[in-house]
Amino acid sequence: MRHGSPSSTSPAITPVVLADAASVAERVAALLLADRLHPQRPLGLATGRTMEPVYGALARRMARLEAALATRVRDTWCSFNLDEYVGLAPQDPTSFAATMARQLVAPLGLDPERVRLPDGQAADPEAEARRYGAAVSAAGGIGLQLLGLGLNGHVGFNEPPSDPAVACRCVVLSDHTRRQNAGGFGGDPGAVPRQAITLGLAEILSARRVLLVVTGAEKAAILRRTLEEPPSADLPASWLQHHPALTVIADADAMLS
Repeated sequence: MRHGSPSSTSPAITPVVLADAASVAERVAALLLADRLHPQRPLGLATGRTMEPVYGALARRMARLEAALATRVRDTWCSFNLDEYVGLAPQDPTSFAATMARQLVAPLGLDPERVRLPDGQAADPEAEARRYGAAVSAAGGIGLQLLGLGLNGHVGFNEPPSDPAVACRCVVLSDHTRRQNAGGFGGDPGAVPRQAITLGLAEILSARRVLLVVTGAEKAAILRRTLEEPPSADLPASWLQHHPALTVIADADAMLS
């Protein structure tokens, strides 16, 4: 991939290459806030190391808004997170619900009921996945979907192999993903839950706009494959090439040749 060259990606993909992760966070936060100032559909949110500085930048931008505008954002906020671990209570500090409470709900002063996630403690995770997918559909589907990129090409927790028609469901996490996420569990992959509920590629690809955010040299190889290889179930993120409104925002390290 030529550095930041639009010609090296699908014509439907808008690549934005910025100097560093901090610049990426600021650009993404600006896009999220613009979406919430003129909301049409719910916002699709993600968690992970890439997203933490994004939510920090979003909180700073909210703090600088005029009071009336900030109130409007809070009063009209509606978001659905991509996923949640099975077996973790919302109060568990390692749950995505707790992560969103720390990184988004409290800093922005949001009503927690407006920031929705799957119920990781549901007695029947498969039934909860169906309920959550139906809730997204009933809300009109996702407007702007925020995505990170897993080192094995997963988006949300859509592990390989995943085809583009898979809907919200309960999945078994790969050993690769559990190792990647071990940092949130004291560095112990064995402590990472074995299952999660995730929105499927069907919901992700149905979003009006998709924003794929990638930072760090360790993601360069998988980002290049995501954008250049023929879409396949073995590389779930590659299905994003078919989306008509995909923007990739990456730092220079992630967009290396």
